[in-house]
Amino acid sequence: MTQPRRKTSRFRDRSELLDYLLEVSAVTSETLDLDRLLTAVAKVITRVIPAQLFAILLHSDRRKALRIRYSMGHRQELVDRLLIPLGEGITGQAAETREPMLVRDVRKEKSYLNAMDAVRCEMAIPMIARDKLVGVIDFQSTEIGAYTADDVALMRLIASRIAGAIDNARLYRRVDLQHRTLRTLSKTSQGFSSILDLDELLGTVAESVRALMDYDSFTIWLLDEPKQVLRKRIAISQGGGRELDEIPLSIGVTGSAARLRRPMRVEDTLADPRYIASHPNLRSEVAVPLMLRDRVIGVMDLESQRLNYYSVDHMRTLALLAPQVASAIENARLYEEIATREQRMDKDLQAARKLQSLLLPSEAPAIDGLDIAVGLRPARDITGDLFDFFEYDNGQASIVFGDSSGKGPAAALYAALVSGLLRSLGHRPRRPADLLHSLNNALTERRAEAQYVTLLAMSWDAPARKLTIANAGGLPPIICRGDTLLDLNAEGVPVGLLQARVYDEMSADLQAGDLIVLTSDGILDAQNEEGQEYGRARLGKAIQACCHLAVKDIVQFLYTEVEAFVGEAPQFDDQTVLILRVS
Repeated sequence: MTQPRRKTSRFRDRSELLDYLLEVSAVTSETLDLDRLLTAVAKVITRVIPAQLFAILLHSDRRKALRIRYSMGHRQELVDRLLIPLGEGITGQAAETREPMLVRDVRKEKSYLNAMDAVRCEMAIPMIARDKLVGVIDFQSTEIGAYTADDVALMRLIASRIAGAIDNARLYRRVDLQHRTLRTLSKTSQGFSSILDLDELLGTVAESVRALMDYDSFTIWLLDEPKQVLRKRIAISQGGGRELDEIPLSIGVTGSAARLRRPMRVEDTLADPRYIASHPNLRSEVAVPLMLRDRVIGVMDLESQRLNYYSVDHMRTLALLAPQVASAIENARLYEEIATREQRMDKDLQAARKLQSLLLPSEAPAIDGLDIAVGLRPARDITGDLFDFFEYDNGQASIVFGDSSGKGPAAALYAALVSGLLRSLGHRPRRPADLLHSLNNALTERRAEAQYVTLLAMSWDAPARKLTIANAGGLPPIICRGDTLLDLNAEGVPVGLLQARVYDEMSADLQAGDLIVLTSDGILDAQNEEGQEYGRARLGKAIQACCHLAVKDIVQFLYTEVEAFVGEAPQFDDQTVLILRVS
């Protein structure tokens, strides 16, 4: 049977052809969105050259192959999976030779890749722009000889125009992706700096990287420098493989990235002898060292089940992100280290506070002829203030009240040393001056640099209502008798500072109801928000205002007065109050 003769041209005249070419030119110029461009191009082409199967395949320089980017009539699973190497099939030959391919009957072509059994004719037109292969336009028809040399000439005429538009759209997409990636990186980096919990930070890094690129396995390894191994800190994978907790720097892709201090990209893990097979089906990998001030602290590693998935652009993006990740990890590790140290210090301080509670009297003892109340408010967990009471026969007693130089643990330890020495010296009656002299000798024999104690030593004779005082640099007591304030101005050098000191004494005959107030310098030196000190004058007025109260209430009254004065201003010194009333 004779085949009907086909028209040699799809246009009636030259003007119709020119109108069509102008339409193609307009379509390829109106958008830089690749999806919209391909849809518009396909519509205008297939209106003139019909096809049962139509595809625009784009070339990947990285894979050296063609992948369908737009199709009509093809099965979706074929579109998703088909990758045509250059030279394979009719489209692959057109791409490799950069020349159109016209096959009138595909059944006679051995290289034909069968997309549908009913196909008989195929035409493949390569797209070239700036001397670079962009892709192939492919037509397939169920009619033998459906396409002619005129169709090839027409498509060849417009293919370069389409190729240029596609190339521009891909370039625009690449630039737009880079811009969005940089914005994402900037936003992500800012978010990293605010996270100080290391586990939370690494989880956020994993989520942020997934927003930039896909992966089937994500791991961050941190360097154990003394042992020269990478230790896994976070791993996200599909599981089912051999878990590795550490990798020596001498092996693996990650080890190479850390050792050579540069990113590593593996297109096919099965072909790379460095690859450590830990999970099945992982076929490509990219590893980027985490560097901080020219020092490797770890490696960020991504793997995919897709062959040759990670591109140079992926690697560059990770390389841009890596310094921010490294800096955030280092900050989080430092914070974690500081938090651990603080927890350890807190435990030590709790133990010291417990021990100090055993050294300092927990409550005022019952001493003949005196009502006593004590208040102690450490500026920190432990105090450098100290006080103690020693009772003897016949209504005799000794009272010591002082303040160790400095603040914090050092002051508290020195105060503990002094308390221990006082316990050994105060077990028998001594004159206050002799007690200070003996204590000073003991401390100067084992002198600690820049450490000393200001101390007030008092002896109480209940039957005689007599108070004898020796002062080693402490604040002299204030005596309130009725509405009158009396000062006992005993002076002396702090103990532990100078050797062989001799201390003076003074005595006072007290009356029933007399109030003796001793405070540490944390009371007098307390400052308000304007930098003014509470001072001895304010303390004297406060004592006069509360002198009639019970001794425990006086302690609370004085603390309340100081609190009202300082307001919100922070305080840096211990505040101790000792109240004695002659009964």
